[in-house]
Amino acid sequence: MNAITNIQFINNEQGQPQFVVMPYNQYLELSNTKTIDVETGVPSEVVNMVFDNNYSPAQAWREYLKLSQVEVANKIGISQSAYSQYEKSQKLRKATRIKIAQALQIKPELLDF
Repeated sequence: MNAITNIQFINNEQGQPQFVVMPYNQYLELSNTKTIDVETGVPSEVVNMVFDNNYSPAQAWREYLKLSQVEVANKIGISQSAYSQYEKSQKLRKATRIKIAQALQIKPELLDF
């Protein structure tokens, strides 16, 4: 694990960290990371699609990953119209959520927001 050691914290009036100063190259490396990991959270693009466009998390992830409904449906082994109904659902069953997550190659927890 690479520890970031050459950063500076700037605290607010209450002594809580408010800003971080770091070398620009490190910032670029961190901001260009495309790995999807439940520990680091959901990409802002996915969150924006959910809240700004009223997409389900499944639809937002699918569009973020540039997949069609047909592609995801084929990976799950169902029709496109059946998959479309999953995307419209407000609450997915656990088994369905796991299948969709596997098709999208993400962790099922990333569909729970």
